[in-house]
Amino acid sequence: MKKVKLEIVGLSYSQTQTGAYTLVLGETKGSRRLPIIIGGFEAQAIAIELEKMSPTRPLTHDLFKSLAEGFNINITEIIIYNLVEGIFFARLICNNGGKDVEIDARTSDAIAIAVRFSCPITTYEFILSQSGIILDDEALALANDNVNPENLITVEDTDYLKKSSEELKQMLEKALDEEDYEKASHIRDELNNRKKS
Repeated sequence: MKKVKLEIVGLSYSQTQTGAYTLVLGETKGSRRLPIIIGGFEAQAIAIELEKMSPTRPLTHDLFKSLAEGFNINITEIIIYNLVEGIFFARLICNNGGKDVEIDARTSDAIAIAVRFSCPITTYEFILSQSGIILDDEALALANDNVNPENLITVEDTDYLKKSSEELKQMLEKALDEEDYEKASHIRDELNNRKKS
């Protein structure tokens, strides 16, 4: 089967599911995009690495990387190999210098690991044909702008999920008083998402 190399194009709040995020992968040589709904913790793990932030204590995916490196195991590739009833399935391709071993993983975890190992993310042509979205030139330029880490969610964004709507309203007022409009827009987006659900 033909493999297609993917890259992370964007990461944002899901418009369809409260508390979830949309990770958008795009083929490196083409205009198709593959949107994947992931949880808040996985989105945070991906965003932290993309933004080159250093948490005070290692996250689970950082622990996995340290453990793998401690035993001379390298992750050489992530393959999104199947799609069943809207759920993507992925594998880590690991190598210890002697042989390749494939390990099943949730796609969101696999991608969080891929960004830590700087390894390629791939999928098969049939998955992109089934679930890929083709963007026109204008939408493609807009999507490519979202690669900028400033447009990605931050650790603070995922903390909003833990707050009540009343707490968020108070935070919004404070952010507006301090003229922190970027923070205010994130809080407003979270409040709007809650109203939709």
